[in-house]
Amino acid sequence: MAAAGITPIVMPKWGLSMKEGTVMSWLVEEGDEITVGKPILEVETDKIANAVEAPDPGVLRRKVAQAGELLPVKALLGVMAPAEVSDADIDAYVAAYETPSADGEDADDAAPAYAWTTVDGIRVRYARRGAAGGTPVLFIHGYGGDLDNWLFNIDAVGEVAPVIALDLPGHGQSDAKLPGTSLAALADFTARFLDAVDVPQVHAVGHSMGGAVAAQLALAHPARVASVALIAPAGLGEDLNHGYTEGFATAASRRELKPVLEQLFNDPALVSRQMVDDVLKYKRLDGVEPLLLSLSRGLFPDGRQAARPGLELGSTGKPVLVVWGTEDRIVPAAHAQHAPPGATVERFEGAGHMVQMERASDVNRLLRRHVGG
Repeated sequence: MAAAGITPIVMPKWGLSMKEGTVMSWLVEEGDEITVGKPILEVETDKIANAVEAPDPGVLRRKVAQAGELLPVKALLGVMAPAEVSDADIDAYVAAYETPSADGEDADDAAPAYAWTTVDGIRVRYARRGAAGGTPVLFIHGYGGDLDNWLFNIDAVGEVAPVIALDLPGHGQSDAKLPGTSLAALADFTARFLDAVDVPQVHAVGHSMGGAVAAQLALAHPARVASVALIAPAGLGEDLNHGYTEGFATAASRRELKPVLEQLFNDPALVSRQMVDDVLKYKRLDGVEPLLLSLSRGLFPDGRQAARPGLELGSTGKPVLVVWGTEDRIVPAAHAQHAPPGATVERFEGAGHMVQMERASDVNRLLRRHVGG
């Protein structure tokens, strides 16, 4: 469809349920040289605000979308092209561009976004996406999170491997019940979840509390885990921000919750109003607040981490990747020094606890290399 040299900038699809986004502001001007990965414009969805990054290098020749516009996924936002491409060719390209239908041509786009299974009497929401064949990647979110914490990562990693993401018990849209309040209970439950969805082995990728669950899964069920990737994980040190875990559990209003959520990010502007409202909606489900308090006090008694399975990963001989944002205000990035010998360790400046969101392209590059062997 494109004339030679023309590169479209389109509304991205972040996560499994995104249908549209609002253009907030442009971060570059027409005529600017754009490098791969450079933030081009800011978009807000019903989950989060974030920057759209350049997929290719080029010169921004045309801003098509204007600030304030609500546009569907894959709508044309702008055009990049070298100087030798005429304005007339760009005009023709913009005029001829048709936003692909919501049905999409990708089989993943047509598949239901979510599925459910029941494990030990607990109904669990999960998603399966990505390439066919090979060992799947299992994404395990953190305390108080859900599978949408991986919305910038699922599709990118899914280009090289099958991916599975679940809502842990008591989280997201899974039942508000717990199999126990220890890492061992959560890891054993995760292994039984893999039985339920007929997956013998995974690359375990865990964020925060989910990182400690992934490490425990590798220790307790070594045949089920091909490799481990720990994203700003618990389980590698003793201290953590106890005020965050308790504050998350007890916050009962937007005014109380918003500053708690802002601690997750280096850039607090990423916490959208909708994100706060979605978390409040979850926290107001019957039984969730006492469940979160029970889990926090089981895993982090007196503000310390009760179990640190990441310290034992070296004994497994499995490939380990550790990724941290240097500005993490929840779990200290200094814990990265406790990574097992031979682990690949990467720290990113200017990113906080949600490094997989704030530095998605970099984290995805590392994960793709890690699971690709």
